[in-house]
Amino acid sequence: MIHKPSISHKPDYASKKKARLGIMFFFIYFIFYGGFVTIGVINYELLAIETFGGLNLATFYGIGLIVFAVLLGILYNFFCSRYEDQMEKEMEGKEAQL
Repeated sequence: MIHKPSISHKPDYASKKKARLGIMFFFIYFIFYGGFVTIGVINYELLAIETFGGLNLATFYGIGLIVFAVLLGILYNFFCSRYEDQMEKEMEGKEAQL
């Protein structure tokens, strides 16, 4: 019995764009997370301030970081899928010309 992959693997033409996007999203998140850590180190009393719905700033900021990370993940998936489709069409057009 011969075992073959269930799908054919094509080269990832959009890998450079996807890597650049991932690094950009990483640094965007790093800035927001760094803000949280900076507040905790420099002025930790500020994290006890009550914000929306009776939550203190630490809880509100922490939940915000989690939601922001999920949002960035969804955006990353959306843009990467778009890049892959776009690059695949471009490469198919170039291969057809050859």
